Amino acid sequence: MNNQTRLNERWPGRLALMVAHCAGMVDLVALPVWVGALISHYGLTPQRAGALATLFLLGAVAASLFWSPRFHRARPARVAPCGFALAALAFVGLAGTGDFMLMALLHALAGAAAGSALSMTHGSMGRSRNPHRMFALAGMALGVFAIAFLGLTPGLVATAGGAALFLVFAGVMLVAAAVAAVAFPTGDAAATGAGHAAPEGRLSNAVWFAALGIACMGLVQAMLFSFLERIGVDRGFTPAAVTGVLIALGFVNLLPAPLAALLQQRWPARRVVLGGPVAQAALALTIATSSGYLPYAIAGALFAAVMIFTHTFAFGLVAQLDPGGRALSATPAMLMVGAAIGPLLGGTLVQHAGYGMLGSAAVALAVLAVYCFAQAGRHPATAAAPT
Repeated sequence: MNNQTRLNERWPGRLALMVAHCAGMVDLVALPVWVGALISHYGLTPQRAGALATLFLLGAVAASLFWSPRFHRARPARVAPCGFALAALAFVGLAGTGDFMLMALLHALAGAAAGSALSMTHGSMGRSRNPHRMFALAGMALGVFAIAFLGLTPGLVATAGGAALFLVFAGVMLVAAAVAAVAFPTGDAAATGAGHAAPEGRLSNAVWFAALGIACMGLVQAMLFSFLERIGVDRGFTPAAVTGVLIALGFVNLLPAPLAALLQQRWPARRVVLGGPVAQAALALTIATSSGYLPYAIAGALFAAVMIFTHTFAFGLVAQLDPGGRALSATPAMLMVGAAIGPLLGGTLVQHAGYGMLGSAAVALAVLAVYCFAQAGRHPATAAAPT
């Protein structure tokens, strides 16, 4: 087992990867509060608010695409803390401005910085002894983080204004930078950059199909999740009731990652990834079309959990298809290329066709995701195709 793997199996390294995962995947938790704050506290239209969130995610995609082919030459233990520190500075800048163009620039910068750190995190996870289990541990940490964030931040933003949200983001990034600077695992990935040969060859078709399937699910997740809060408010549910759904969502998010770890040897990843998009679309349709509070609350509380559960199996599947970690360092791009489109697409659909159109779009994307995962499952687990 290589040196990077041994370090990933020690708890200081594991904890650093878990904290970095929470900070880098903050959008998976924060989008409803994020977009809601931009609309209610900055007076932006749904389309413009979604566009700012999209710029953050596009920055993360660009960073992931930049680092993925360079992962074996990179120094993850240096890139990760620097990326999170730069993201913290960008969020501090956002807290001090209301100019849309400057906010757009800072969103893109924050996304690129956090995405760089997240690429190093996921690439390092992919080199661990059991990537599925490592990603499940990170998912459990994200669930705990979600409870704290969704339990405290909506009330803080309501009383202190939208700038408070960006200061919270800055604090999250600073904590991740400090932990990564002290404990981020080093070893084989760094050694590769010191002269060891990196794997050659292009990624197999199976990896690309899996990536597109993950992107489709990320698009549905961001498209619906961005407007979960606004859907509840606009349907007349009280702020306390909507906040209750977000808090419940945080508690539910504790379950999918450990459940995915327990079921790793019992449920084949190739089958789980076929069912995930279907369940996600069903919940999305319920959120987008139901007028009663109970269906909205149940579907809203479960919505993100489906993505976390399925993504854990998808992460393990891609690790089988590309054991070297190169493809997994592009996981932010896989997930966020869809997620980046989601807020803007969702805002456009809501503004011109209403919330119900979000459900229809989710169903169409689920069909495409199932097809892609089915194609990925038909290919053998090989690291790369010959050039």
